[in-house]
Formats: sequence, C-alpha cells, structure tokens
Amino acid sequence: MELTAESHSIPLSDGNKMPLIGLGTYGNPQQTPKGTSYNAVKVAIEAGYRHIDGALVYFNEDEVGRAIRDKISDGTVKREDIFYCGKLWNTFHPPHLVRPTLEKTLHMLQLDNVDLYIVEMPTAFKPGDVYYPKDDNGKYIYHETDLCATWEALEECKDAGLVKSLGVSNFNRRQLELILNKPGLKHKPVSNQVECHPYFTQPKLLEYCRQKDIVIVGYSPLGTSRDPSWVNLKCPPMLEDEVLVSIAKKHKKTTAQVALRFNIQRGVAVIPKSFNATRIKENFSIFDFCLSDAEMEAIEGLNKNIRFVELLMWADHPEYPFHDDY
Repeated sequence: MELTAESHSIPLSDGNKMPLIGLGTYGNPQQTPKGTSYNAVKVAIEAGYRHIDGALVYFNEDEVGRAIRDKISDGTVKREDIFYCGKLWNTFHPPHLVRPTLEKTLHMLQLDNVDLYIVEMPTAFKPGDVYYPKDDNGKYIYHETDLCATWEALEECKDAGLVKSLGVSNFNRRQLELILNKPGLKHKPVSNQVECHPYFTQPKLLEYCRQKDIVIVGYSPLGTSRDPSWVNLKCPPMLEDEVLVSIAKKHKKTTAQVALRFNIQRGVAVIPKSFNATRIKENFSIFDFCLSDAEMEAIEGLNKNIRFVELLMWADHPEYPFHDDY
C-alpha cells in the first residue's frame, strides 16, 4: 500500500477506514491555556491531518469540536473527511451510562456522530461525574467491571447511528477475547489503542490483533514527556537513540519522523500529541521517505519491552491490563 499525505487510510474490519496518522489532543487541563487545543486542531487540519484523537476526560472536546466545525465551514474539509475518535472513561462503564456519556461528547463537539468510540481502559471506577474517585485515605475507588455488558451498550450506540466504529484501548489479549467470544456479539472491536513505539513494539499483541483483524493504534509513539508522576523514567529518552539518530540523518529527517514512519509502515496507526504548530506539521511530514527492510529490522531490534506509561496507581485493579504478558 502506497502511503501519501492525501491517502494513508487503513481499512477497518467493519468496512470503514482510519487515517494512519492522527493528532493526539491530551493536555493537562490544569496547565493548558484555553484555546490551545482549538489552535492545534486547526493547524493540524490545515497541515493535512484528518484523524483527531480526543476524549471527554481531556476536558477540551468543546475546543476540538469548534476547530473541526470551523475548518468545515471555511471549506477546508467536509465532515466525512474527518475521523474523530472519542473515549468512554472509567466512571461510565455501567451500561445505562454509556449512551448518555457518548451524547455528552457529541454535545461538546456539536457533531451528530463520532467515527470511532473506544473503551479508554478496561478498569471501571466508581460511577459518577468525579472522574478520579478516591476514598478518605486517597485510594482510588473501583467498580465491578463487566466489559461485555459495557460493550453491548456500545453496540446499541452504533446501531442508533451515534458512532460508526467501536474499539478499545489498553486491552490485553484476555480482555479482547472476552469481547470477541461474547455470545451474541454484533460488532467486533476494530481497533485497540495501546502504547507502541520503537522501544515498545508490542510484537505479540500486534500479531494477535492482526489475526483478529484489529488495527493497533499507537499512543505515545514518540515516547512521552518525562513527568515522574506517571512516566517510567527507567526508560531512556527514545528520540536520542543512536540507531534512530543515524537513520534520521540518512533520510534528512528527525528521529520523531523516523519513529512515526516505522509504525505506519507496519500498519500501526499513530496519534502523536503536540500543541506546537511547527512540530504538528513536522510530525505529518512522513510521506516523502520510506524506511528500507534493513532499517525497519534495525528499529524493531530496539525493542526493550519497557512501558513508559505503566499506570501503576491502578495496578491493584482486578482488570489492570499490564500484568499479562500481552
């Protein structure tokens, strides 16, 4: 498949398509000035991005939606050109909360439907509008998880036309199989959004998902910030890796562009997050070069099997996904 800036979508198992590169829109709500997400999404769409990855829990879907609508109204894109992914947060897993939560996202975006709606984590929290519920001792309050019941509520949202495709995020093989083997399954997950980059290439999960016709969407495809409150700092900064540096020099590209190209060449979608206009454009500029088989192999050889995003604060949750091998 030849990938170009205009045409780089991958087919999904339900007949829809997903652009292989998207813009991640997460920003710490306490530290991100108003308007930042709006400007980033506008710049991204102007640069050629057609895939926007967002979430209710990012607290900026109103800005993201306004940017999408403004780029539609000025003629830059049509609604059908844009692929928006929204996410169901941990406090909204009970079936009766699923549709109202999706409708909240649609209301924030001011759109009639989203292209993909995914279960953000397999870990249910105490239901309600407190997104990170804790008890008096500061311990997270969990909720009994029934992933199949949550999935059935999502299927109803798809049947109602509120979402075109359904997927998951941070699911391991066992959790995917719970859904895939569910009696009466109507709509299978088309994608699984997980951490994926040259230091964490996910070979086993990738192979399993390929067999099941599930597209892997790689978050943190450039590594992550070095915020010690949630990032595993035992892992060295990936973009300074000597192998990536030498391949980047050869192609007159940045190590970030090489890391992104590596994933899209193996059919893994990427959603690098940036609010910096120069970097947003740079991250999209990965369609004018190609990595050789030898370079792909060398980058695959960098796998350290170490996560940057471990989410250890939830490691005692019965459905914490990262205890399993994959």
